[in-house]
Amino acid sequence: MDVIYGIRPLPRKLHWPVLTVGGFDGVHLGHQKIIQEARDWARNNKGETVVITFKSHPKAVLSGRPLNFITSLEHKLVLLQRQGVDIILVFDFKEVAELRAEDFIRQVVGMLGTKGWVMGINSHFGKNREGDFSLASRLSQYYGYQLRVCPPVNYKGDIISSTRIRTAILAGDLEEAEGMLGRPVSVLGTVVRGSGRGKSLGYPTANLDLQQEIRPPSGVYATWVTLHGKDYLSLTSIGTRPTFEGEGKETSEVYIINFDRDLYGEVLEVKFIYKLREELKFASAEALKAQMDKDKEEVLRKPGKNTLTKGSTKTIISA
Repeated sequence: MDVIYGIRPLPRKLHWPVLTVGGFDGVHLGHQKIIQEARDWARNNKGETVVITFKSHPKAVLSGRPLNFITSLEHKLVLLQRQGVDIILVFDFKEVAELRAEDFIRQVVGMLGTKGWVMGINSHFGKNREGDFSLASRLSQYYGYQLRVCPPVNYKGDIISSTRIRTAILAGDLEEAEGMLGRPVSVLGTVVRGSGRGKSLGYPTANLDLQQEIRPPSGVYATWVTLHGKDYLSLTSIGTRPTFEGEGKETSEVYIINFDRDLYGEVLEVKFIYKLREELKFASAEALKAQMDKDKEEVLRKPGKNTLTKGSTKTIISA
């Protein structure tokens, strides 16, 4: 998969590119249906699937303040690759926000030599969202592309949306969110230096920088961690570490079961399977370790779902 940043000519000529455009927060089942339509259409014509997305989500740019989303750009790129996308163009939303709709078609859709364009039923583009399916259809013959519209996907009687999924994750309803995502709820983060307390307890944890990704409520979860295409059973704690006074900042810490390797600087995808318990304050570090022993035993006894994300090469119960 090629990832190209900015509006600029591609380094190679495409054969029969099929395009779709969007924020794709979460890459949920509705997004996946649009991408599958584009992918199948392109492959039937020996062409390429091209996705345009944005460095920062349009809502964050328009609001002028940082917002939390299901997926960071880096996480989104991982998920889009698993969908079989050939080329991803990552635009700064400010680059296109002031383009009139027809200018967007001319400068972007036309530049790519687009042969097919798949839109969601409520897709809009161009300045003030003035572009829609009707306008794109009227201009299709002039700019030489075909157009298809993809209907929304329903879950439990309502249209799947990133907003519904965010609400479910923040409420801790993993099953509801997973049903709309078509995969386990997950976060992607870089391992950063922590306090080192976990190692002193015999549970070396990886502290994750999740950027602006949302996460489930505080607690201890059974999880799978994906590292370099392999999946490892793990425990993940989200919270403020109340046992240790003065550590009130929320952290996300992952303990990969029986894994003995420095992970500093690695990028981990953490997939939430079920919640083990609430975050608790213990009387001592020894009491916390005893509870962690029990948590580990429970997860090893009941690891949960092992139907893992497409792209993983191996499932490992304990490293």
